[in-house]
Amino acid sequence: MAVLNGKNILLGVTGGIAAYKTAFLVRLLVKKGANVKVVMTDAAKEFVTPLTLATLSKNEVFSSFTDEKDENSFKEPQWNNHVELALWADFFLIAPATANTLSKMANGACDNLLLACYLSAKCPVYYAPAMDLDMHQHPSTAETFKKLESFGNIQIPAAFGELASGLVGQGRMAEPEEIVSFLENDLLKKLPLRGKKFLITAGPTYEAIDPVRFIGNHSSGKMGYAIAEASTSLGAEVVLISGPTALKLENDFVKIIRVTSAEEMYNAAHEYFDICDVAILSAAVADYRPSEVASQKIKKKTEDLTLRLTKTKDILASLGEIKKDQFLVGFALETENEEENAELKLKKRI
Repeated sequence: MAVLNGKNILLGVTGGIAAYKTAFLVRLLVKKGANVKVVMTDAAKEFVTPLTLATLSKNEVFSSFTDEKDENSFKEPQWNNHVELALWADFFLIAPATANTLSKMANGACDNLLLACYLSAKCPVYYAPAMDLDMHQHPSTAETFKKLESFGNIQIPAAFGELASGLVGQGRMAEPEEIVSFLENDLLKKLPLRGKKFLITAGPTYEAIDPVRFIGNHSSGKMGYAIAEASTSLGAEVVLISGPTALKLENDFVKIIRVTSAEEMYNAAHEYFDICDVAILSAAVADYRPSEVASQKIKKKTEDLTLRLTKTKDILASLGEIKKDQFLVGFALETENEEENAELKLKKRI
């Protein structure tokens, strides 16, 4: 899924045995395209090193309010601004979240950098509890969960399984894959275009003259691809019908249908139009195609070559005739009287 791509994630790591899993968690988040910064408690360093998480996240790891001064350096310690870290984040994920840290979060304690970031956070806060069975079942823990929920914090529930003590029960931190999946699903269901289906056309069409040559245009497809990317970032599922282009788009929510000619784009657009909520036709479709396509390469024998052209099918107008509740968007590229010609196109075709 692409929902985490480009997101700024502040990962808080506390001192539980499950902290060793954060190396895998950071790697998964980075592979999803997220920007990850890590803030950890001193106790967390007993289970996973800052160097490991810095290497995997490609960012400095923070654990104290000031950088530790190197005894061989004349530099003064630098302040790690917890407010800036908190405001940088699109969301704050605390995993593992120990009973100790959760209790401090619920009661406003602030004795380390991680908690200072939590109290400064304006973004959504997710936490993945990790503790032993008896701790998880203690009444005070239930009160902590209830209080954190009242603050708007979102719990990624602990799993049932074998715990560090040897007991079997609730309290095991969710696996990194489960945490990432929880984040993606929770973020997706809050997006404004969640559940909407988009049909988008992009790029040029190539109309064959012979097996080698074609009539085309200079469209790069960037407009349609950018619209597809923006639509999915807001939760939409997209069918992107693309003419010939060098652009690539790797996104679980985009189905790319590659076509070459105006006829192929026409057929693909009609195939998917019935199931879409929104159709955005940004492709630069050829208005004319050769009436006859030579089966072999045309030889350069004469000074002049005359091509007889036939008008292609108007995709926008044809969809405008059959649309029901769909929202239909067309593009008008003009070199003169832009607004007048665009309004005329709107009346005739949509």
